[in-house]
Amino acid sequence: MAAALEDGDGNLGQGSENGSSLPSFRTSALRERVLGEVHARPFRPLKSPRIVLHYAFLTNADEAAQDQAWLSEFCISRGTHGSAPGNRHHTVAFGGGTLSWEQHAEFTTYTWDGSANADRIFGPPPATHPFGAAFRAPGDLLVAVRLELRDPVNDDAWRAHFDESSLTVSNLEDEAACVATDFRQDGDGLTRILVFNRSLSDVQSGAVIQRLLEVETYRTLAMLGLFEAGNLQPDIRRYEIELAELTGQMREAAALGANQDLLDKLTALAAALEAGATASTFRFGASRAYDQIVKARFATLKEEAAPGELSMASFLSRRLAPAMRTCQSMEDRQAMLSRKLARATTLLRTRVDVELEQQNRSLLQSMDRRARLQLRLQQTVEGLSVAAVSYYVVGLISYLAKAAKDAGLPVANANITTGLSVPVVVLLIWWTVRRIRRHSGEKQTDE
Repeated sequence: MAAALEDGDGNLGQGSENGSSLPSFRTSALRERVLGEVHARPFRPLKSPRIVLHYAFLTNADEAAQDQAWLSEFCISRGTHGSAPGNRHHTVAFGGGTLSWEQHAEFTTYTWDGSANADRIFGPPPATHPFGAAFRAPGDLLVAVRLELRDPVNDDAWRAHFDESSLTVSNLEDEAACVATDFRQDGDGLTRILVFNRSLSDVQSGAVIQRLLEVETYRTLAMLGLFEAGNLQPDIRRYEIELAELTGQMREAAALGANQDLLDKLTALAAALEAGATASTFRFGASRAYDQIVKARFATLKEEAAPGELSMASFLSRRLAPAMRTCQSMEDRQAMLSRKLARATTLLRTRVDVELEQQNRSLLQSMDRRARLQLRLQQTVEGLSVAAVSYYVVGLISYLAKAAKDAGLPVANANITTGLSVPVVVLLIWWTVRRIRRHSGEKQTDE
C-alpha cells in the first residue's frame, strides 16, 4: 500500500501510481535538465584505428540560433530527429561514424569520428566526412583539429608528419597511451594530434580523445585574451599619460572655470576607461576560465613527458602562462587607473564645491549689504513720505480753516488752527505708515 507522508508544513506526499511505497512530489521544471546535463556529453568508446575531425567556430546568439535550425534540418533530411529547442548537445550517425554538435557561450563545435586508414598515418581523410561543400559553417573558424588514434608502432616514421622544433611527446594515463603533436597547422589548416593506444579500453580511449580535443580548443580560446590586452594597451597608455597631465594642471589651476574644465576632462576620461574595461571584462574572465580548464584537463590526463621529449603542458605553459599574466596585468592597470581617476575626480570636485561655496558666501554677503542699504533707503523714503503727506494734509487743513472763517464759522484764527494741526497730522501720518509697514511684514512672514 502506498504511504502518505506529512512534511513539516503539513503537505502530503502521496504514493506513486506504480505501487511504490515512496511518495511523489511536485518536480522542479529544471530537474530533468539538471540531471540530464551530467549525461549530455558521454565519452564515446573509440577503437583504433580512428580519425577524429574537430572544428570550433566563434558564434554569437543569432548565429547560434541559425546554426541550430540548420542542424535540425540537416538531421531531418537524413531521417533522424533534430536538436530539441534549448538543447545544446546533439549526436547523429553520419558517414559510417558519429557527428557531435555542441553549443557553448561563445563558440560552437562539430566533431566527427570515423574509421581511419589502417596502413597510413595521416593519409587522405575518408570521403564520408561531413565537412564538405554541403556543410554550413556557423561562424568564423577558430579551432581545427585532426586527431588519429592508432595502435603502437615499432618505428619513428610518424615523426616526419610533425615539426621537430615544436614536437611534444607525452605519456598519458600512467603510460597507457602516448600522444604527439606540434600545435602547427598542416596543409589543410588542421592541427595534427597522434595518439598511440597501448592499453586503454575503448571507453578510456574516448575519454582521452575528448580531453585532448578540449585542451586544443580551450588553449586557443584562452589566447584570445592576449590580443584583447594588446588592443587595449595603446588606450591604457594614453589614459595614463593624460591623467598625469591633468593632475599636473590641477596643481596650477586656481580659477573656478579652469577647475570645472579639468573636471569635465577627468569625467570624460573616466567614462572612456570604464567603457573599455566593461568591454574587456568578459574576454579576460573567459580567458582565465579557459586556462583553468586546460590545466584541469592536463591533470586528469596524468600527462608526463616521454623520455627525452617535451610535454604538451610544458610547451603550452611557455606561451599560455605569459599570456594569462599579460591579461591579468592589463586588468590590474585598468583597476589602478580607475582608482586614480576616481581619487582625482573626487579631489577636484571637492575643490570646485569649496570654491562654489565661497562664491555663494560672497554673494550672500553682498545681498545682505544690499538689503541693509535698501532698508536704510526705505526708511529715508518713509520719512520723506511722512513729511510730504503731512505737508499736503496740513495745506488742506489750512484751506478748510480759511474757508470756514470766511463762511462765518467760529474759527478764531486760521493760521493758529493750521499750526496746531501740524503735530497732530504728522503723528497720524507716521502712525498710519508704520501700521501699513508692520501689516506688510506680517503678511510676507506668513507667506
